[in-house]
Amino acid sequence: MLSTTLPVQVWAHRPEAAGAWLATLEAMHLRGVLPARLKELVRLRIASITNCRACQLARKDDSVGDEDLACLSADSARFTPAEQAALRYAELFAADYTAIDDALFELLKRQFTIPEIVELNMFCALMLAGGRMTYVQQAYEAAP
Repeated sequence: MLSTTLPVQVWAHRPEAAGAWLATLEAMHLRGVLPARLKELVRLRIASITNCRACQLARKDDSVGDEDLACLSADSARFTPAEQAALRYAELFAADYTAIDDALFELLKRQFTIPEIVELNMFCALMLAGGRMTYVQQAYEAAP
């Protein structure tokens, strides 16, 4: 699930907590209700905001390519309306969470079911926390 073993080496000091964290990651990636491509776009968008090198370098879904990364924004016409809505939510969640309002949730409701919105919220929280934790712990490898 991770692109490098460095976070695991840091987390080894708290194996029970690390196991729970990794199990949650696995559940989100392998058994979630959101499409893998959408989660990958959200994950990478949050990684660009948190500056998490481990997250930026990792690839979890082959359907997201360099062309997607070049314009990774909610404003890009390259993405579907659902992807745009999810990216908008992720951008605000990571960078300006107090700007998330009822209008954004109405937009999300037009694209997603309630369980999908709940998962998007949880996924954003997990990606934001993981990216910040990895950055703060310096649990990433230098770029090649």
